[in-house]
Parts: sequence; structure tokens; C-alpha cells
Amino acid sequence: MKRYWNWLFYNQPLLYKGFLFLTFCGAILYLFPKGGKFQYEFQKGFPWKHATLYAPFDFPILKTEAELGREIALLEEEANSYYRVDTVVGVRGKERYQQKFERYFINVSTPKTTAIKKEGAQVLDRIFKQGILPLNWNVDTSETLRLIDGNTEKERAVTSFFQMEAMQKNLGRLLSDSLAPFQENFYKLFFEVLAPNIVPDSTFQQKILNEGRKALSPTRGLIKKGSLIIAQNELVDGERYQRLESLAAEYQSSSWSDRKEFMIATGYAILIGLALFMLLRFILIYREKLFNNNKELTFIFFNVFLIVALTVVVLNFDPYLVYSVPICILPLTLKAFFDARLGLFTHVLTVLLLGFIVPNSFEFVFLQMLAGIVSIQSSTKLYQRANLFISVGQIVLIYLLVHISFAFIHEGSIKNIALTTLGLFLLNGLLTLFVQPLIYLFERLFSLTSDVSLLELSDTNTALLRELSDQAPGTFHHSLQVANLAEAAASHIGANTLLVRVGALYHDIGKMKKPTYFSENQKSEISPHHELNPQQSASIIIHHVREGIALAKKHKLPERIIDFIRTHHGSSVVYYFYKQAQEEYPDQKIDPKDFQYPGPKPFSKETAILMMADAVEAASKSLKNPNLSKIESFVQQIIQKQLEEGQFSNSNITLSEIEEIKKVLIRKLSNIYHLRIEYPE
Repeated sequence: MKRYWNWLFYNQPLLYKGFLFLTFCGAILYLFPKGGKFQYEFQKGFPWKHATLYAPFDFPILKTEAELGREIALLEEEANSYYRVDTVVGVRGKERYQQKFERYFINVSTPKTTAIKKEGAQVLDRIFKQGILPLNWNVDTSETLRLIDGNTEKERAVTSFFQMEAMQKNLGRLLSDSLAPFQENFYKLFFEVLAPNIVPDSTFQQKILNEGRKALSPTRGLIKKGSLIIAQNELVDGERYQRLESLAAEYQSSSWSDRKEFMIATGYAILIGLALFMLLRFILIYREKLFNNNKELTFIFFNVFLIVALTVVVLNFDPYLVYSVPICILPLTLKAFFDARLGLFTHVLTVLLLGFIVPNSFEFVFLQMLAGIVSIQSSTKLYQRANLFISVGQIVLIYLLVHISFAFIHEGSIKNIALTTLGLFLLNGLLTLFVQPLIYLFERLFSLTSDVSLLELSDTNTALLRELSDQAPGTFHHSLQVANLAEAAASHIGANTLLVRVGALYHDIGKMKKPTYFSENQKSEISPHHELNPQQSASIIIHHVREGIALAKKHKLPERIIDFIRTHHGSSVVYYFYKQAQEEYPDQKIDPKDFQYPGPKPFSKETAILMMADAVEAASKSLKNPNLSKIESFVQQIIQKQLEEGQFSNSNITLSEIEEIKKVLIRKLSNIYHLRIEYPE
């Protein structure tokens, strides 16, 4: 049992990577559609470039949008033809008739009034029973209404109903000869009391509409297995296009997918696993230090999942909005925290995964690939607002150019380009600008360091650098000089200039503990080392690395900066005190390990540059009457000694780059000492 727990303990980092891999594979697989994917790409109006296609199984033909639209329009027309008689309108109309009759028949003698009123009420009753149409009804002689009366339905021609607009003409027909002299009076009175009592039966209309839509079939006809769907080089249009769309939909439908669900999920799982495995393999081969850092590895996988999840959410809401998803945030974020190569590789794999779930996958993948390349090739200094806006502008421009190019290919013109699509690209660019606050959020969540944080740390007014300036002014000045030298060298070979500058500013903060034991801070010729033996002196000098690491952690400096403190002397020997010990104790065997820094050796270009710049700048203080040849000689000598000791064996710096760094250091030191370089004629 103990062996088992020991095995788990020693293999914990590797087991976590396996857990991370399986977790994110499962999470992305869960987001992927459960249906199958049609294996052929096709576009309307283009020839079928694949082999002749026959139906692999029976499937129905989907109706087109136009066909469904026509059927729904007919259904709505039928539903809207259902009306009913509103009896309340008739009752109220009769009440108003009784109330207002006297006003319009004031000049009629009393004996006649009662008879006229009674006969007029009978006419009014006949009008309400006939049914009064709503005002401004456009009467079509062929139109019929379905009149609901209780539980019965009657079809009546529209012309059989009473129309308010034709009341003047109809009154002459409705009034008897005895009432004819009073037609004008009745016209004015009926105009006051009559109201449409034929109203839409909205409840019944909605019921009919709902039932009709439920019964509406989205398909027409059936394609039998083995039937010809489309021959090679035939044009994809009309019925052929609809058959292909129907077959593609059948592959993604639940009726087909339920039978193949396990196989579909297995296929997606293998592809997702391969993509994430390739990402892990790339990191292992080219970024071994990153591979060993589980926190940073989790951050990379989380970003991939975040982009996939965001795209899936937008697709489920409206597939048309997929081009508004700011996918280029992924390479920009990874470039800010790591490097451009890793950002591009991760972006490519993520876009390939998204190609399985987005419509027009080839166009999408091509578009996002180019946009990702542009975002990686743009300026690395995203902490500068102008550079971020330029990068986003380039991304949007690529989107527009590629989309217009595809429009030329598909339509032969740009007339059909939707302005809303162009608006989505602009929205994509605006959302991509949120990469800066997102980087800040990631820094806090994952305790990472971006160039934005490095820029803040490069300010010499930070509390730690002010303390260094006060307690060890010579070391502070030395750090500034090293920072200038290292930054110039990094810029010349394409390394991270901001990172190496910040690393140089903080690399010697450990000297604050005992500043007077370091020559640059000694104000007199009397050194405290005179009272110590060489071993003790070497121990104090070596210990400034550990003191620096402890101080950096106390002030919560990023791990990337602590790496510079840890490696700036590598595993070199404090040569001055080592030689002094050999001279003072000639009879004893002096162990060089007692005078050796604990390491590790530099493991990046930036930390290697700092080691060279630090050694050269410190040694240059001992030069007497410096000239160009002396500077060239001692720079060559110091860096060659570091090479022979294997100090750069773990860093990915080349001999050619080291030679370029030597030239930069010689030139910069010559400028410091105001020497002129003699150029060959």
C-alpha cells in the first residue's frame, strides 16, 4: 500500500496532466452537437465536385422556406376567416336607440311616434341579425366568412352582411313605405347607434392556427435508398440542392443519430483527443518548462474551452451571429502571456475543432486562420493602446477582405453582401478590444504575468526599486546599466525586451540585505571582506541570490522575474575568492563547490542575455584606461568562459545569437566610455 501511495505522490504532476486532458476532452465533447455531420461540402449554384451520390438510406425531402411560407400563409388566411356575432353590441345598440330616438324625431306628432319607433326598432333588429361588418372592409364578391354561432359554423358570403359605408343605400331597401319620409332621420339615428357586431373569433383562430401548424409537415415526398441524388459535375440548384440539404439534415437528425449516437460520440472524442494531444505534444517538445507547470497548462486548456463554449452558445442562439465571436482573443491572450508561436499553434487547433460545428466550415476555418496569423504577426506590445487598436484593425480588415472575396467567388458580385454581416465583423473587432481587461482578469485568477504587469514593474518608482536605490545605490545603478545593455541585446536578436529589462532591474535585489559587502556600494577602500576568510566572503556573495528570491516572493514578484534572480549567475564560481583561498591555503585542496552558485543555469534566451550583460557590466568597472580593444577582449573572454562552463546549455540561444549579443555589448560599452569604433575602410 505504501508503494502505491509513493507512486501516486511521485507521479502526481503526470496524473494531473492526464486528468486535465480527459476533463477538457469530455467538456468539449459535451458541447459538440450530438448529431452526425454530412461528409460533403456543397454550395448552391456550384457544380458537384464529388463522385455521383446515391441515397444511402430512405429519407424525406425537406420543404423549402418558400414552400413552408406559402403553406403557413394559406393556414393563416384560413384561420383569419373565422368570425362570430357579438350579441352585446346588438343589445347596447338597441339601448342607445331607445335613448336617442326622441332627439332625432322631435318634429313628429305624438300618435305617429310610437309606431315609427316600434317599426324602426324592428329594422334595427334585422340589421343586427344580418350582421354588421367592421368599417373599411374591402368587400370581394368571392370572399366568404366562417361564422361561428354557438357550436355551429356557417359559411356566408361577405356581400350578405350589412356595411356601415353603404347604410344610406341600404336604408331605402330596409324601410317600409310608411317610414320612407323619415329616411334622413333614421340615417342620422342609426349612424349613432349601429356598430360592427361581426368580430374575429381570436380564440378559435389561434386554436385553428396552432392545430394547423402542428399538423404541417416539414417534408414532401420520400427518396428511396439507392436513388440518384446528384451526378458528378451537375449543378447544385433547385431540386438537387433541396435533396442534398435534406440528406445533410437527416445525418444530423435525432432519428438517424440515436441509432449512431455512440459511434458519432466516439468519432468526435477521437478527433478532440488528437487535437488536444497535439497541443500537449507541442508544449512538451518546444516548451518543456511550460509543460511542467500545471497551472499554466490549465490556463491554456481553459482558454481553448472558453472559445469553443462561447462559439457553441452563439451558434445555439443564432448561427448567423457566429462571425461576431472574438476568436482572435485566444492567440492575443496566449501571446501576451507566453509567445506568438504557442498562440498561433493553439489558435489553429481550436479553429480546426470549431470547423466541425459551424456552418460553411471551410470559409470559417480559412477566415479565422488568416485572422489568427495577422493577430500573431502584429506588434507584441499590446500594453500600448495604439498597438492593440492597430492589431484589431488589421483583424477586421482581413475579415472584410476574405468575406468580400468569397462573395466574388459565390455570387460574381458584391451586390448581395449583407451590411449586417459587415456589422458583425466590426462588432467582432470591438469585442476583441476586451482582450486587455481579460488579460488583467486572467493574471488575477491564474497568478500569471503579462507584458502589462511587466510594464508596471519596469517603473523605477516601485516600492522595491526605491528601497534598492536607498539602501544599495551602487547596485541600483548597476541594475539600470545591465537593464540597458540586456534590452539592447534582446532587441537585436528578437527576444522579449520588456521581460529582460524588468528581470535586469530586479536581479540583484538580494544585495540589499548586506549592501556594503558588494564593491559597487562600498564608499571607502576598506572592505568588510578584509575581516573574513574567502569561504565566508564567498558565502555572503552567493547568498544574495537566495536573499533576492526570498525578497521577491515577499513582494509577490512574478515567477518569470524570480527566474532572472535565480539564474543570473547560473552555476558559476565566485572566482575572486576561490583564487584568494588557493593563494592563502596553498597546502589545502580547495573544493570549488564551496565557491559555486547553486544555479540553475539560464533556461531561456532572456535569462541567458541577462547573465552575459550582468557579467560584462560588472567586469567593465575594473577596466583601467579602457579602449576599444580592451573592451572587445574582455567581452569575448567573459562570454567564452561562460560558454565553456556550459552556462547556456539549457537555454534555447544559438551561437550565432551569442555572437550578435557580443557585438551589441561591445558597442554599448564603447558608447558608455565614449570610445569611437573604427570601421574598416
